[in-house]
Amino acid sequence: MATLLVRLVAPMQSWGSQSRFDRRDTNHEPTKSGVLGLVCAAMGRERSEPIDDLASLRMGVRVDREGIVAYDYQTAQNVIRASVDLQKWKNARARGRTTGTQATVVSRRYFLADAAFLVGLEGDEDILEQVDRAMRNPRWALFLGRKGYLPGEPVHFPKRELHPAALERALAQADPLVSDREEGDLVRYAIELPHGCSPSLPWQVREVWDQPIAPFSQRRFASRLVGEVARAWGEVPECT
Repeated sequence: MATLLVRLVAPMQSWGSQSRFDRRDTNHEPTKSGVLGLVCAAMGRERSEPIDDLASLRMGVRVDREGIVAYDYQTAQNVIRASVDLQKWKNARARGRTTGTQATVVSRRYFLADAAFLVGLEGDEDILEQVDRAMRNPRWALFLGRKGYLPGEPVHFPKRELHPAALERALAQADPLVSDREEGDLVRYAIELPHGCSPSLPWQVREVWDQPIAPFSQRRFASRLVGEVARAWGEVPECT
C-alpha cells in the first residue's frame, strides 16, 4: 500500500453530490467521484470505460483552507419540459419549432471560493504510479468539479509525492498548502474509514453518496463512510 497526494487549490471549485435539476450544490470538501473524474481526465479515460481499479482507492482530505460558499446565478433557455416526449421534441426542433420548452430557467450553481485541499489516495502502488504520471502530464484539461474551474496551482507536487505511509500519516506530515498555518492550529480532516474502524468522539461519521460503482456514463454511485475530525497541525488523525 502507498499514498499519493494531490493538491486542489483554486479561486473556484465545486464538488456536488446531491445536485438536482436547477440547483447544483457543492460539498465543503472534494468528493470521491469528483476526484476520480479528475484522475480519469488526466489518464484520458472515456466516461464509458470501467473505473473499478480507481474506485478501490481509499480517499482522505486535509482542509488547509475552508473557502467561502457562494453561487453563480445562471439562466438557460429552451429547456425541455419533463412531461415532453423527447423524440417528438427532437422532431419538432428539426422543423424549427420549440414546442414543449420553457422560455427561461433560473439555476443556482454553488461553489467554494479560495479553498485549498490536500487529497490523499491510498491503494495499490502500481495504480498510484499510473495516476501520478498522468497528473504530471494530463491528456485532457483538468477542472475542479466543473468546467471553467481551473486549478490555481499544479495538482501534482514538484517533487515525488508517492508515500509509503498510510493515508492518515501521509496527509498529516505533508507541508501546508497555505502560508498562514502555525503550529498548534487545528486542521480538519475528512477521511474514508477503513473496514472495521468505528471511531468514537470527537470523530463525526457521515454517509456520503459519491462512491462510483459503474462507469461514469451510467451515473451510478453507492455510499461510503467518511470520518471527520479536527487535529492540531502535524498530529496524525488515527482512527482506532
